[in-house]
Amino acid sequence: MFKKLFITALVAFTLVPTNAEGQEGDIVAVAQAAGGFETLLAAATAAELVSVLQGDGPFTVFAPTDEAFAAIPAADLQALLDDKEALQKVLLYHVVPGKVAAADVVALTEAETAAGQAVEIAVVDGMVKVDDASVVATDIEATNGIIHVIDRVIFPQM
Repeated sequence: MFKKLFITALVAFTLVPTNAEGQEGDIVAVAQAAGGFETLLAAATAAELVSVLQGDGPFTVFAPTDEAFAAIPAADLQALLDDKEALQKVLLYHVVPGKVAAADVVALTEAETAAGQAVEIAVVDGMVKVDDASVVATDIEATNGIIHVIDRVIFPQM
């Protein structure tokens, strides 16, 4: 159940665009309303993680945009979407248990993800980096957590 909740949070965070402020609902609803996270939502559906992201939380989701997914070579993305176990692990790697606002993220050097591996966090040239992704929008509120938008899909060690 704990793993499921993390996966849900990860997916939800990935789906929320920068114009989601003012939206109400869980992570999935906010991401759907915001637009720009269709690939993330499709991945969450394929990984059977949508109900997790609609759970109580709270979750912090580092949500990649559609453009972030588009940067993955098409064959590699399709292979990931076809491998449910790997897809779940990747999506959970984007979710951190608990609600971590941007003001708190910048003070961290790493955060344990729902995938069971830590992501590295650093401030580089004034930008917050999560592994090799830049945080491009922060503190998008949902009833069960918070979303920070990132410009790349990040991958755990497989």
